[in-house]
Amino acid sequence: MHIVIMGCGRTGSSLAEEFEARGHSVAVIDRTGDAFRRLPSSFQGQKITGIGFDRETLVSAGVEDAYAFAAVSDGDNSNILAARVVRETYGVENVVARISDSGRADVYRRLGIPTVAPVPWTTSQIVSRLLPGVTDAEFVDPAAGVSLRRLAPHQSWVGHSLTSVEEASGCRVAYVVRFGEATLPDVESLLQSGDEVYFIVPDAVTKDAERVLARPRTVKA
Repeated sequence: MHIVIMGCGRTGSSLAEEFEARGHSVAVIDRTGDAFRRLPSSFQGQKITGIGFDRETLVSAGVEDAYAFAAVSDGDNSNILAARVVRETYGVENVVARISDSGRADVYRRLGIPTVAPVPWTTSQIVSRLLPGVTDAEFVDPAAGVSLRRLAPHQSWVGHSLTSVEEASGCRVAYVVRFGEATLPDVESLLQSGDEVYFIVPDAVTKDAERVLARPRTVKA
């Protein structure tokens, strides 16, 4: 598949390298030719100096045959404008725009432009890793009323079965990240210190699950 990326900063160059490593053709657009120095020397894709929402530039990048478009320049306005031009003019359905202003990101998301707001996501990730019981959804299915969330069980749960954690929280453990690798638990799996536990959480029990797991484990009489 062909992917067009607008912006060759750290994010854009990383995306270009990742997509190419997965076997896709890539075109990268940036206002300044010097930005392409961030790309690895092995990069085989197109490097196009120009304005990312300019139609001639986009056509040169192969947007007419593109499967996806990522607008990740430093400018919110440029990213949104480019994403809309690519979707509305060239019919590319898979577009995403990076927006630093989280309030504006929500507005554009409601208008049908998928956006990524780095600051709120980074903030929530840091908070969820520093405070026990604090959670932020990794994935939400509003129609089904469930979400995938990282919940941090209290240290008193260490050494106990993940099955008992499920029973107490009313949630299902989806997977556990241990020493940087994800594993699927079974009925004999025990919680270990340092585990990152990701749960399938019904919306109706989210707050209760957070509260239960943030407190020391209690033993039923």
